Amino acid sequence: MKQQAQGSGLTLKRAGFTTGFGVLAATLGSAVGLGNIWKFPYLTGANGGAGFLLIYLLATLLVGLPVMIAEITLGRRAKVNPISTMEQLAPKGKPWWLVGFIGMVAAFLIVAFYSEVVGWVFAYIAKAIDGSILSSDKLVTEAAFASLISNPWQSLLWQWGVLLFIGGILMLGVTKGIEAIAKKLMPLLFLLLLLLCAVSLSLDKAGEGLAFLFRPDFSKLTASVVLTAMGLAFFKLSVGMGTMMTYGSYFRDDQNIPVTTLRVMAADLGVSMLAGIAIFPAVFTFGFAPSAGPSLVFITIPAVFSQIPIGQVLMVVFFILAAVAATGAMLSLMEVPVVIFHERFGWTRTKATIVTMLLLAVLGSVCALSNSTLADFKLFHLNMFDLFDFVSSNIFLPVGGIAIALFTGWAWGKQNFIEAIGNHGQLQNKTLAHVLLFLLRFVSPVLILIVMLKGLKVF
Repeated sequence: MKQQAQGSGLTLKRAGFTTGFGVLAATLGSAVGLGNIWKFPYLTGANGGAGFLLIYLLATLLVGLPVMIAEITLGRRAKVNPISTMEQLAPKGKPWWLVGFIGMVAAFLIVAFYSEVVGWVFAYIAKAIDGSILSSDKLVTEAAFASLISNPWQSLLWQWGVLLFIGGILMLGVTKGIEAIAKKLMPLLFLLLLLLCAVSLSLDKAGEGLAFLFRPDFSKLTASVVLTAMGLAFFKLSVGMGTMMTYGSYFRDDQNIPVTTLRVMAADLGVSMLAGIAIFPAVFTFGFAPSAGPSLVFITIPAVFSQIPIGQVLMVVFFILAAVAATGAMLSLMEVPVVIFHERFGWTRTKATIVTMLLLAVLGSVCALSNSTLADFKLFHLNMFDLFDFVSSNIFLPVGGIAIALFTGWAWGKQNFIEAIGNHGQLQNKTLAHVLLFLLRFVSPVLILIVMLKGLKVF
């Protein structure tokens, strides 16, 4: 599908997603990431199980989903990059283009540190294959992880390898690159998860792992837990950084946006829950603590798999699974600056991708070296890895999400939104459009602001 893109006076032929499954797979790939593998399942278990899930689902409907729908709708209406989208749709003379610019900056900051973590995942595929991390002794697995992140050249080379890998896919274009890869990776993701779940459920203490995940404990549902669920609902769907606006610009004109986003939300939740089922029964069976973060993925998981029959094979499968989850997220993040450079400056996709990779290689290197050469270099008491994470997660993304909600709800105009989300009258969803407008005007911005203030430790 070819579309005309207007950007800074340039007219470019641009591709779009060609099939309904391609749209779903690519959008889901953007939402799914490494957080699905460890953070979401752990937070669910640690904060009340099924009770937390209910709060999360409600928060998603009030916080994340309306902004996601708004982003995609804006992108599809304009069919250009995020900066040009806001320029095209905003009232004349209003600086709403800054929303697209903030999204691009956020994408750069996130890829700068996230590509380093993804580099660790790819490195661990190699380590799992050669068996060097297959040990039940956590001192061994801790030493292996420390050796990787403290070695400056290993950190840089794995990060640069990830950037080259993702850049190579992006150079193939939207249809032959992003969509084609997503259509292969998402089914593979579910197949690998199901395989690991089958093994994990056969273990002795599978029931304890499932209870950790799903047993409701309403005594844990405090105000802090509700805020955690709200934050997760916002950050989990990849909104506020231009990715969904960019992918929305590739949506087909007849795509039902609300239905697609609901399917993405459900599938994203399914991936997280399957990951929890795959991991926590094994963790409980062998007596490890279900702690969140890199320690679970890179230290505990190898120790767990070392005690399971054909554990080395399953460990390879696990890290391939993690790499698949990370790839979809990386593609959507890097596509934001690529399409902006491509359309705003009239560069070829190849040139735009190469420039993006080079900029990220430089910017990301300060994150990659945060545990070695630059370990003592800190700003605001944070190393560069943590600083980029903090600034993007707690400032740029919430500000972007609030701005998108306010623009769609107030500045763009009710009629424009109703026409755009309803495919120009093809879909009879005016009631839904009015509900979404109410949420975007009065509910989502307030809740996102609360999440932002909590992240900034205002209260």
